[in-house]
Amino acid sequence: MRILLVEDDVMLGETLQSALQIQHYTVDWLRDGVMALHAISDQHFDLIILDLGLPKMDGMSVLTAVRRKGISTPILILTARDTVTDKVNGLDAGADDYLLKPFDLAELNSRLRALIRRSSGRASSEICYGELSLDPQSQSVSYKGKQIILHRREFTLLHELLENTGKVLSRQQLEQGLYGWEEDIESNALEVHIHHLRKKFYPELIKTIRGVGYIIEKLKL
Repeated sequence: MRILLVEDDVMLGETLQSALQIQHYTVDWLRDGVMALHAISDQHFDLIILDLGLPKMDGMSVLTAVRRKGISTPILILTARDTVTDKVNGLDAGADDYLLKPFDLAELNSRLRALIRRSSGRASSEICYGELSLDPQSQSVSYKGKQIILHRREFTLLHELLENTGKVLSRQQLEQGLYGWEEDIESNALEVHIHHLRKKFYPELIKTIRGVGYIIEKLKL
């Protein structure tokens, strides 16, 4: 899951980026509204955390512009603006959730999981695929009743593929979900992660579509 964090407070931004990475999210962090709007218009993100009091372009203007462009990425407003009018305006402008500062990280993570469930059309955060189960809340994966230990990027990659069962995801899409802007990507890194997942589960779990990308096919009923 790739998150865009838009927050101009350096201390809070650093804390949030680190905390969300521990939860297996790939987090890109920007500090002003103009750069945020450009990034959202140009790249894919699964979720956006948006402060309102931003330099160069305020968060409400970013939110309004994003929705006018027809971009439906879930957006959670994270702000100190606590009046009912502020909340109503934010939600009416297209925000999917509104969380006040100061906040508890556990609540933020819970709200992010709820947004992911809602956007995926699922009632539970747990994803079940045959005898494989992945739970973002507990950061756990099991197969045939046994816990499977995955490294952070293996977990993120499997999560992304399971969230998009039946869809072919390109190398670029998957790499964007695994690596932030400031991280170096080795040329064969994605293939290595795919190889490890196949070994830990079974070879046919992830199929290669040559020249296109990778897919976990829908289970046949």
